Amino acid sequence: MLEQLTAIEEQYEALTEKLADPALAADQKAFVEASKKLAELGGLVKLYREYKTVDEQRGKTEQMLAELAKDDELYELAQLEKAELDETIAGLEERLKEELTPKDPNDERNVVLEIRAGTGGDEATLFAAELFRMYSRYAEEQRWKVEIIQLSESGIKGVKEVSAIIEGKGAYSRLKYEAGVHRVQRVPETEASGRIHTSAVTVAVLPEAEDIEIEIDESELRIDRFCASGPGGQGVNTTYSAVRLTHEPTGIVVSCQDERSQIKNKAKAMRVLKARLLEVENEKAASAESAERRKMVGTGDRSEKIRTYNFPQSRVTDHRIGLTVHQLQAVLEGSLEPLIEPLATHFAAESRQQSVETSG
Repeated sequence: MLEQLTAIEEQYEALTEKLADPALAADQKAFVEASKKLAELGGLVKLYREYKTVDEQRGKTEQMLAELAKDDELYELAQLEKAELDETIAGLEERLKEELTPKDPNDERNVVLEIRAGTGGDEATLFAAELFRMYSRYAEEQRWKVEIIQLSESGIKGVKEVSAIIEGKGAYSRLKYEAGVHRVQRVPETEASGRIHTSAVTVAVLPEAEDIEIEIDESELRIDRFCASGPGGQGVNTTYSAVRLTHEPTGIVVSCQDERSQIKNKAKAMRVLKARLLEVENEKAASAESAERRKMVGTGDRSEKIRTYNFPQSRVTDHRIGLTVHQLQAVLEGSLEPLIEPLATHFAAESRQQSVETSG
């Protein structure tokens, strides 16, 4: 780790010298790139220099301890100082490890959230509606904005599927751990015998693409316009405001009918389409055979689960890290941090370990 930090400090110093060269200002692009990189490294270099200063102090204290006699009145003070410095060093090492953990380039992006009822019939649609409400409440707590793109409801106030864009700083960094199959165990209201049913809902979480990353050729799009259905007033069913986009090269289809304006619906649908196309590009880059969406949501079968919500026992269990919390109602009201924070910590540690193994 120290070799890596030394190399980063040298890179920082080289960039500082480079930016001081008046000739660089003539190349605006190179100047911006160098300034951005310098800003990225600044916090880490500052932390590393603090670590080196404290480590140097510890070295001097250790030398003093070696020279002092145990009955010297300064010996005990030097021991206390060394213990404090050891504690400070340990804390700085942990912070440095965290800073060196490879960052997900998508972490600061908005999210395209897709929820679909899987196995379980009407009960699955009811739980899909509850999950969407849960994420909406969590987004509200984070001061994020939720925009519905497509909503297909069941006749019992459930949701067959819903797509939405969640806008906010760091939205993807927190919600990416929610992708997968969510299983619910409870007694449905219609179950007279009191038997517990198990249903499943799939959740996909995609980072929203930036315009510069994904360019769509309009000639490759089929655009269908149709009357929106569902609640929304008299105008909803009489105007051709709903839009369905079909990207012919990939076969990806996105619909949006949330707005009364056809132009706004098309713009929203394009944002989702770009996110899905970015996912396709990322899959190709990672592996020609991998399918991220299948890893996320599988087939919607009960067995492919990341989390179980057990109503009779009021517990939520995340199977990836073996975490159980007995706060079911609080979780469904949007209190997701007791689940998300341990997941973030676990996967960050895993990422650090992989980084160490790779560099080693």
